[in-house]
Amino acid sequence: MDIKRTILWVVFSMSLLILWDNWMRYNGKPSMFSPSVTQQDKPVAGAANGSAKTQVPQVSAPGAAPSPSEIASAVAGPAPAKSEVVTVTTDVIRAQIDTAGGELKYLELLKHKDTVDPTKNLVLFNATAQQTYLAQTGLIGGEFPNHKSAFMVQPGTRELGAGNEVKLVLESEAGGIKLIKTFTFKRGDYNIDIKHDIANLSGAPIAPSLYLQLVRDGNKPGGESKLYSTFTGPAVYTDAEKFQKLDFEKIESGKDEHATKADNGWVALIQHYFVSALIPQQNVPREIFTKKVDTNLYAIGTIQPLGTIAPGATVSMDAHLYSGPQETAALEKVAPGLDLVKDYGWLTIIAKPIFWLMNQIHKVIGNWGWTIIALTVLIKLAFFPLSAASYRSMAKMKLVTPKMTAIRERFKSEPQKMNQAMMELYKTEKINPLGGCLPIVVQIPVFISLYWVLLASVEMRNAPWLGWIHDLSAPDPFYILPVVMAVSMFIQTKLNPKPPDPMQAKIMMFMPIAFSVMFFFFPAGLVLYWVVNNILSIAQQWAITSKMEGGKKA
Repeated sequence: MDIKRTILWVVFSMSLLILWDNWMRYNGKPSMFSPSVTQQDKPVAGAANGSAKTQVPQVSAPGAAPSPSEIASAVAGPAPAKSEVVTVTTDVIRAQIDTAGGELKYLELLKHKDTVDPTKNLVLFNATAQQTYLAQTGLIGGEFPNHKSAFMVQPGTRELGAGNEVKLVLESEAGGIKLIKTFTFKRGDYNIDIKHDIANLSGAPIAPSLYLQLVRDGNKPGGESKLYSTFTGPAVYTDAEKFQKLDFEKIESGKDEHATKADNGWVALIQHYFVSALIPQQNVPREIFTKKVDTNLYAIGTIQPLGTIAPGATVSMDAHLYSGPQETAALEKVAPGLDLVKDYGWLTIIAKPIFWLMNQIHKVIGNWGWTIIALTVLIKLAFFPLSAASYRSMAKMKLVTPKMTAIRERFKSEPQKMNQAMMELYKTEKINPLGGCLPIVVQIPVFISLYWVLLASVEMRNAPWLGWIHDLSAPDPFYILPVVMAVSMFIQTKLNPKPPDPMQAKIMMFMPIAFSVMFFFFPAGLVLYWVVNNILSIAQQWAITSKMEGGKKA
């Protein structure tokens, strides 16, 4: 049996299996490889007693943390009649904050184009009939200002201009409490500082809690591919439980499990290429909650008890809202573990170093297409000795193909004797039948890792290479690279030893076509990597085969 052809069939079958699994997940079916979208380093605390949400205590004494349901009850009244929308513009975002609740209700990313309509900028936050995506904060534990209260906006500049930051100050007073929200927007930064100053204007001690929450509908972003699935939903990170992805469907049914108490970490909403993360003040105890707000509307957030505030005293609490692209360098600076939202799948251990190397190359070259080509050359050089040994083995196999054919003919009715004769031939000619397939096996993890790097990296989004390739994260619009790949695979097939079995030979000739059709739907950057790899392999294999056939030692 030809081991190399078996391995090729395994690779082909696995590729089809991965595509099918992505199709199933896109249509809401469970994955064949991971039954749950929750990723944990260890069991969730409190999960044995049901939902982690049950661990959040009820308000029973001053300073006790209120339950998530109190947020809903505290804001059950009608929204204030008067509402003013304040627009703040920097060099990278355009944000709108409503004085009715002081909620962030619109966020436009000025450096990123919409997937469906590239003539428009991408809108992340919005409050329309088609999309709901909001950031809300407020106080609970009494009749205090919350995200339905009327706020007064303080005078100030609304555009960055020549400065480096813009501040928006909102004030609201209720129940003897004054809440001052200060939003700080900075140049070139998707990280928004949100400071809360809570002043006790009453004559008695109070014990409010500050909540921060992100609210979103459960729909996937527009323009998502039907051939591969990407994650859309909430996520939680704590030092103890690490990174946990949640599922809207489990929140709907109340079966979501996640860390519920911490004094560190963050909560987030993730979609392909982009993330919004609320990072509360660190080293302050908080409750973490998820909940269904309305039909197809969900929330994830934190509740931080502020302790007892004496009459006339003021307490301040800082937080950050990062809402923008999943750029690794930016995420690493914002909060520990935030770069994990850029999910490379089960081969993260290989994918992260690959992206790091690509990033270093890109700093020198400045074009992601040429970066992929340079990366391919480096990978090929790293595997050069292994590949050379493989191609020498394949060249020897090609030279002894007539002898192998004769053995098959002689013992075609005696499989056991045929195998013995083949082993003797391999031993006599010093051929390793597994030598030809080893480089393929080694490159499979690299290939899959690079697939996830290109799929998950917003750096590749709308990144051009040359000519007709304007987006390396999208399929080749004219299918030129898949066709070139099919041709390169056909040439490789001709260089390989010809199968003695005519049916097997026809199947091997068909495989380049099957692979190229599959690659029609893969990101152009991934196909570019495979084309360059094939061309380099052909050059190396041709040189070694020519020397072997000429009687020279390769």
